[in-house]
Amino acid sequence: MSIRVTVWNEFRHERRNPRVAQIYPSGIHEAIAAPLRAAGYQVRTATLDEPEHGLSREVLAETDVLTWWGHMAHGEVQDEIVARVQERVVRDGMGLIVLHSGHFSKIFKRLMGTSCNLKWREAGEKERIWVLEPGHPIARGLPECIELEHVEMYGERFDIPAPDQLVFCSWFQGGASFHNGCCYQRGQGRVFYFRPGHETFPIYHQPLVQRVLVNAVAWAAPSPETTPVQFGNRPPLEALPAHRA
Repeated sequence: MSIRVTVWNEFRHERRNPRVAQIYPSGIHEAIAAPLRAAGYQVRTATLDEPEHGLSREVLAETDVLTWWGHMAHGEVQDEIVARVQERVVRDGMGLIVLHSGHFSKIFKRLMGTSCNLKWREAGEKERIWVLEPGHPIARGLPECIELEHVEMYGERFDIPAPDQLVFCSWFQGGASFHNGCCYQRGQGRVFYFRPGHETFPIYHQPLVQRVLVNAVAWAAPSPETTPVQFGNRPPLEALPAHRA
């Protein structure tokens, strides 16, 4: 069975900024979805202004991996939906891929338990993404370095817990380095944070960035053997002697 992916995006910048609309005329979500579809995944999209942000219980129940891109409207995401996504990750094993400014999303902050703050600079400078773990599944098919000509800089300190695995490290022309490709286990689910993706640069049209996304979905998808966690009252496995209070 093919991995089922839901690509979530605010879809605000594309409708308000002509420059962004020119780069992503169908929305950032469709640019992310296209290579995932080409890889054979079952892909649907969801956006902030849809009912329940497009993330109903029914949609999430049919999602193996959720990708998340947000920037200008983190505060508009309903807490009820955040809790719903968290439950699917932690209890049921749904994978979550958080992209670029999604580091400030409610769901990423909740799963990390920290501010998720960082340094930033929008100067259109060069980024080199060095592969630290070439044997990791997310690095499959990549060269030792991905070079992006024009990006927004994110710099240390990145206020997140130490990753379980760190697949990449970013270097920036104007001076900075950054954790990139951060892997976590949260309950039953896997979480991956990938830095590139500022809306005014065509990052998601880059083939090597697309390769990372395709690989990350395969890595984050729950194993067929994953058993959802059960809570609540449980009967004993065998008869117990009478108990007197």
